[in-house]
Amino acid sequence: MSILAKYQTAFESGDVAALEAILHDEFTFTPHVGDAVMKKKDIMAFAGSDLVKTEKHRILYENSEVGVQHAIAHFSNDSTSEAVLSFHRFKDGMIFSTETGATPLSDDYTLVGSNN
Repeated sequence: MSILAKYQTAFESGDVAALEAILHDEFTFTPHVGDAVMKKKDIMAFAGSDLVKTEKHRILYENSEVGVQHAIAHFSNDSTSEAVLSFHRFKDGMIFSTETGATPLSDDYTLVGSNN
C-alpha cells in the first residue's frame, strides 16, 4: 500500500498509532487558507474527528520523493465544500510536508457540458 493510501486510511479512522509511523517528526502542513503552519501533533489531534470529512480520493502521482492527491473536503462549520489538491514531500519513507490548494464548490455546481 502506498504512503498516501496508508495516510488516508489512518487519518479518516483516527488511527494515531498509524499516523505516528506515517508522519515524519518534523512534519509540516501548510493549508491553502490562513497563515498557519500545522505540525504533526495538530494533524493527529483532529484525525478521525468530524472537523473535516473527505471523499472521492485519488492519488494522482506518487514515488519515493513526492505524492499528489485530490479529494473533496466537507467541513463541520458548514463552510462550502472544496476540491482539494495536496502536494506531499516524503523523507525517510514518511510524509515530511504537505501543502494544499483548493477550489470552493457551490451547492449548485455542475460540470461544464453536463446535463445535470
